[in-house]
Amino acid sequence: MKVSNETKVGALTAISITLLILGFNYLKGKNILSKANPEIHTVFNRVEGLMISTPVTINGLQVGKVSDIKEKSANLGDGIVVTINLNKDINIPTNSFTSVKSSPLGDATVTITLGTTPEFVKNGDTLLAKNAIGLMDEVKATLNPALANVNGTLRSLDSLLEVVGTYFDPGTKNNFHKIVANLTKSSTDLQVLMDAQNSALSKSLNNVNTITGNLANNNDKINATLANVEKATGKLANAKLEETISSLQTTITQLNGLVAKANSKDGSVGLLLNDTKLYKNLESTTYKLNILLDDFRTHPKRYVNVSVFGKKDKSSPLAAPLQDDSTQVPLQQKKK
Repeated sequence: MKVSNETKVGALTAISITLLILGFNYLKGKNILSKANPEIHTVFNRVEGLMISTPVTINGLQVGKVSDIKEKSANLGDGIVVTINLNKDINIPTNSFTSVKSSPLGDATVTITLGTTPEFVKNGDTLLAKNAIGLMDEVKATLNPALANVNGTLRSLDSLLEVVGTYFDPGTKNNFHKIVANLTKSSTDLQVLMDAQNSALSKSLNNVNTITGNLANNNDKINATLANVEKATGKLANAKLEETISSLQTTITQLNGLVAKANSKDGSVGLLLNDTKLYKNLESTTYKLNILLDDFRTHPKRYVNVSVFGKKDKSSPLAAPLQDDSTQVPLQQKKK
């Protein structure tokens, strides 16, 4: 049987249309040849990079594609509904959420982060959407502090350049040259001072070296002296200083008591030292005793007579002691 060309063209056209429909649906994420896959929805505020057939992944595994993107209402502020066609039989908890991750090349991927509830989503349910930070946002967040630091550094550099510019002002420039010239002269004088063999600085350094050399040579003697000092301080520390000081304090206390009794009129020593009447009586008794001794020396026969036939001394007794360097009439006798 011969097939006409018209039949061939019609059959080829039908096959082409069928393949076109199947391909279009496949690009939309629908597989007509397979059984109907469940669809879930999510609402994003922004859908940059999303398009029909954008892959949907869970933990990096592609589980479906975006099958439809449309506004929720005429007011775009209400959000944009994204329909996801799942091609994997996976249990997705109801508290799971979706997010969009963008790549530097502009492509985007819808990621489902699984929740923990035992209940799972069903066909037609809507998942919560969260705006995830994309790679470019992370780069911007990282670069912003760095750019702020660079701007601060540039401002500091500008300030420094302004300060440096003032130093090269004609009036300031001359002062700057003078300061440099003074520093050069000071360094030259210091070098001359250091190079001079007989300079005062060189002599001082030599004297210091001599003193340190002597100390090093007499190190043994210094150690011996320090040892002797340590030994002496040890003996002084071990001496019974507290007992000696206590005994000295006791002696001083007793001496003070003795002096107090001597000054007081209660004791015999105090009466002897402080009673004027007793002093005058002693002085009068001494005076009379001198008279008696002088009279005994002048007229011994009056008191002792050893001659049987001798004459008795009938002269009157002395009324006052004989005058000599030690004789002094008491005040009481003078008043009489």
